[in-house]
Amino acid sequence: MSETSAMAAPTTKVLDGRTVLVTGATHGIGRAVALALAAAGARVAIHGRSAAAADEVAGALAHHGGCAGRFLCDLASHDELPRLVDGVTAALPDLDTVVLIAGADVLTGAAAAWSFERKLDQLLRVDVTSTMILARAFGRRMKARWQDEQAATGKARGAIVTTGWDQAETGMEGDSGELFAATKGAVMAFTRSVARSLAPEVRVNCVAPGWIRTKWGEGASDVWQKRAVRESILRRWGEPADIAAAVAWLVSPDAAFVTGQVIPVNGGFRRA
Repeated sequence: MSETSAMAAPTTKVLDGRTVLVTGATHGIGRAVALALAAAGARVAIHGRSAAAADEVAGALAHHGGCAGRFLCDLASHDELPRLVDGVTAALPDLDTVVLIAGADVLTGAAAAWSFERKLDQLLRVDVTSTMILARAFGRRMKARWQDEQAATGKARGAIVTTGWDQAETGMEGDSGELFAATKGAVMAFTRSVARSLAPEVRVNCVAPGWIRTKWGEGASDVWQKRAVRESILRRWGEPADIAAAVAWLVSPDAAFVTGQVIPVNGGFRRA
């Protein structure tokens, strides 16, 4: 995917003045989200595990005024999460938006050969536990900061977006279906609850991607290529830029009355 397509989301500066942290920003959907939010005017800080990959994305953000910060952390290590929260809070006292895109890749590379149990453990650590801990930690800080402002204006200042999966509520056969339905379903349920806890100062929503052409999709077999197209009424794969556009809307003032929602971005999923 080209950098141009990754930045296809909003061209107006609807996020001017916002400071955003994007987890998992060094590749795939997270990278597309970081670039799209920066293109919309936000100051974007990025999280990743690889310094080299983070440097590459930071360089790409230079086109939009530069990177607001680079934070390296292995989200599978629960001991590192408090340090990430403290580091981001100290460096970005004006943080008002958090987009939790990071997820464990258990479908490609060496992890594809892992046992079901090992994949489950990794997904629970990265996709579920880190999402819950980070959303609660950043959300509570934002809520405390903006209680007076919300009372005066009647509008939420903070925004959090989590990442679910469009088939988590309907189910999909096979090991991967079981793994992602359970873990992403947990994220979706958590999102609905934490939105209530953080309201009215902070809005929390979940974007639920369908068949998106990330690293796994690019190398998927012909059977999966055809299935992805067949199961979308728009008859195509989704692109990371499609998710980025949805996230940009969810954190923008245009979605000021939207919270506690799971938004499928799947081209109109259908059972074929």
